[in-house]
Amino acid sequence: MRWIYLVFLLAFLAVVGLFAGQNVQEVTLVFVGQTVTTNVALVVGVAYVLGMLSGWTVIGLLRRSVARMVAPPR
Repeated sequence: MRWIYLVFLLAFLAVVGLFAGQNVQEVTLVFVGQTVTTNVALVVGVAYVLGMLSGWTVIGLLRRSVARMVAPPR
C-alpha cells in the first residue's frame, strides 16, 4: 500500500512541477494598497497552502465540538 501512496505522491509532484514550469508569467496583486508582482505558480501554491491550513482549522473545530456534544456530562 505504501508503494501506491508513493506513486500518487510522485505523480502529484510531477503535475505541480509541470504547472509551475508552464506558468512563469508575472501577475500583479493588490491588497490593502500594497502591490506585489510574482509569478502565477507561486500565487496558486500559496493559496493552496493557506486553504489547507484553514481547512485543518475548521476540521479541528468541528471535531472538538462534536466530541464535546457526545461526551457524557461531568
